[in-house]
Amino acid sequence: MAGGLGGAAIVLTPYAGLGLADAFWAGLAGATGALAFWRWSDARALAAQPAPPPVDPALAGEQARQRLVAAVQKLPVGRTAINEVRRQRARLNLRGSAAAGPWGRLDRASLTLGGLSGQLGGPAESAVLEAAVAERGLRELAQRIASVERALRFAPPDTRPALIDAHTALVEQLEGGVGAYERLVAAAAGFVAEDGRMVTEHPATARLAEAADLLRHVAAGLAELRGVARPVPPPPVMP
Repeated sequence: MAGGLGGAAIVLTPYAGLGLADAFWAGLAGATGALAFWRWSDARALAAQPAPPPVDPALAGEQARQRLVAAVQKLPVGRTAINEVRRQRARLNLRGSAAAGPWGRLDRASLTLGGLSGQLGGPAESAVLEAAVAERGLRELAQRIASVERALRFAPPDTRPALIDAHTALVEQLEGGVGAYERLVAAAAGFVAEDGRMVTEHPATARLAEAADLLRHVAAGLAELRGVARPVPPPPVMP
């Protein structure tokens, strides 16, 4: 581009004398020439640097996955979809494990509490935070149980009794934790129910009754106006 504009400036400048167009051609030629020089300097500096090491395919795949997950989470329902995919993948990893049953119960209780969380205000907010921390710990405990079970498949005979005892203790902890979580969800449902019973009449019911009364009064008023506007027929003329 610098060469073409420079040649055009050399040819067109003496063709019809100096003018505004010649200044335009000369300015473009000078600007593109300077830009070409700077880019050439950049190319020489980059050529002098050593080549970067090749990217590990596993690392490149993980980075691409993270970018894809970040892009999907920006969508309105992206975060919910990703959480559901992760939940299903974790459930598949626990297939055939002693932690699969408690995991399913924990999933159902967690979904129930998620539906109630928008109505748990005031003193119940701290309980929701505690439930979130407890749920994370219980899920980690379930994954630990599955890891112990995988280790039991190839463990030497002399180490199996200790692993079996540890596995039994972990399963008991998970069962007790899930039971406590379910009781918390039941208590949260009771709180929401009792909080709704504090008012003898729901505000929506009162608004609907007021709207119905308003419509009845408007209809009655329109009927009265129609009766007033209707002309009264003249009395019959007697022969």
